[in-house]
Amino acid sequence: MALLDGKVAVVTGASSGIGRAMALMFAAHGAAIVLTARREPLLHELADTIRQNGGRAEVVAGDVGRPGTHEQVIDAAISKFGGLDIAINNAGIVGAFKPLAEITPEEWQATLDTNLTAAFLGARSQIPAMLDRGGGSIVFTSSFVGTSAGIPGMTAYGASKAALMGLVKGITADYAAQGIRANALLAGGTDTEAAGDQRAKDWAAGLHAMKRIARPEEIASSALFLASSMSSFVTGSALYADGGNAAVK
Repeated sequence: MALLDGKVAVVTGASSGIGRAMALMFAAHGAAIVLTARREPLLHELADTIRQNGGRAEVVAGDVGRPGTHEQVIDAAISKFGGLDIAINNAGIVGAFKPLAEITPEEWQATLDTNLTAAFLGARSQIPAMLDRGGGSIVFTSSFVGTSAGIPGMTAYGASKAALMGLVKGITADYAAQGIRANALLAGGTDTEAAGDQRAKDWAAGLHAMKRIARPEEIASSALFLASSMSSFVTGSALYADGGNAAVK
């Protein structure tokens, strides 16, 4: 069953990893996709793959830390596909990997700019377009780091990801009655380029009750639930897709 027939979605951080898996899965379920990230060649490669499989995709390359990028994304969604129904604010970085007292203000700000401020900028542009369609679903890719657990050296990352729940709750308070749903997807360790080498992946696997890390497609499936009408009464919430990580702390 195609869960997203007739829907238009934007996916930030779509060039690789979880974002790429989300874009492919959403397209397979019938959504037209606007892809954005900084690595334009990878975005065009992904768009070509989606089109070859019978889907629809447009590329807007840019820095999600800049308001203009999000404005261009929304313009593309409206001009190419007629509007916006779903937004996946997925772009993120690990940032400075060091103890808190060793993080410079510039490193701290860079992590927050990508993981938190970009999410705000995205939602700020996405909400008016969704209101024009009578509502929509916004999903923010968060993490177990900073929510159910702290990881040495990842304080900036954890703080920026945990703060996304404040954004989710605020959007819910402001716009739920107007048909806009906002939720956070708290991903566990996932087999992407950001996960590091095999030694790092094996270490991360040990943090999870399932004793493995996720495939990107497993996280994408959870996002599909939050984006689709299957979660029509779910808003302001955090969905853990973490292999039991939070349950065994």
